[in-house]
Amino acid sequence: MFEQLKTLPQDPILGLMKTFREDTCSNKVDLGVGVYRDEAGNTPIMAAVQQAQQRLLETETTKAYIGPAGAEGFNQLIGQLLLGGNHPALKDGRVNVVQTPGGCGALRMAAEFLKLCKPDTTVWVSTPTWANHIPLLGGANLNIREYPYLDKATLSVEFDAMMACLEQAEAGDVVLLHGCCHNPSGADLDADQWAAITDLVERKGLLPFIDIAYQGLGENLDQDAQGVRLMAERLPEVIVASSCSKNFGLYRERTGALMLISANAQQGQAATSQLLSAIRSHYSMPPSHGAAVVEMILDTPELMQTWQSELEAMCVRILDLRAALSQALAPAGDFSFIERQRGMFSFLGITPQQVQILREEFGIYMLDSSRINIAGLSADTLPLVSEAMREVLGRTE
Repeated sequence: MFEQLKTLPQDPILGLMKTFREDTCSNKVDLGVGVYRDEAGNTPIMAAVQQAQQRLLETETTKAYIGPAGAEGFNQLIGQLLLGGNHPALKDGRVNVVQTPGGCGALRMAAEFLKLCKPDTTVWVSTPTWANHIPLLGGANLNIREYPYLDKATLSVEFDAMMACLEQAEAGDVVLLHGCCHNPSGADLDADQWAAITDLVERKGLLPFIDIAYQGLGENLDQDAQGVRLMAERLPEVIVASSCSKNFGLYRERTGALMLISANAQQGQAATSQLLSAIRSHYSMPPSHGAAVVEMILDTPELMQTWQSELEAMCVRILDLRAALSQALAPAGDFSFIERQRGMFSFLGITPQQVQILREEFGIYMLDSSRINIAGLSADTLPLVSEAMREVLGRTE
């Protein structure tokens, strides 16, 4: 059965991780892997998470299954975190949330759900988009089409081209949008652009599918969710995939959620029953621990305050690093777009050859596309990276 199988090429990010580990350079810098790092280069457990885990150890009484929908308290609180406690969609009973194994689980279960709704569903994704979006959605045999998103010259949103392309979408098509902190570019939609896309989606009868994996790491918890909240208020149907990996630091706990916003409570109940059937046939039910931690934090005022303070500090640190890197690279060209972008990622806009030089001569690792993890920098490594960048750019002019 196995003897005819061919070895597949390694995922570029995983391959870069392996090469970085094997590099003996004493000053090597990892800007490739998309996890938050502190000034010491670690991905720490947040204090609120540590405290919540301790409380769970003392109070948890069972390890019984939690059911396909996951923990009811977690689902309710995540809905409030995404939409705000007084959102009309919540008041009208239009919102149903299920817990999933990470954001990936939410995305894939959304794809399976869309397949049940309409077998020949077409999903429009941005160019570029997160590398795993297309495998997760395409794996459910959905039709994938792309719309332009990033202007390679300015590294900003190519909004007019995006809107012109989406005019080609047909009623019932799905548009995948990044809620905030666009991965991999860091170029986000502003409030006016969200309003314009909402108008287009409403006029053409499209279904928005929002992936929001970084709420709280762009500007703040509320502003980062402005697009989700606007569409949930104005449109009859919205799908939202969210993740607790980044803003709670629960990467290995695989904690996410999938939200279905329906025209009314009755349609929401029917849609959720279909979604739960798909979940049952795939992984049956999600793991408990990460969601229990998040629920404990969001439902305990002092833990909530601790978590919000930590998250705000992480966000401010990323913004400060963006400003510092932009200024440090200024002698080599216009890198002001880095400061304007949001979240953990940015493209530097350099060539694959220059990326290779940075890796081989300076031990600075990033993807060949020049996408870097801003949160992988520190006060110590930023001067090393910017000096190497200036040198490489200078020698190739």
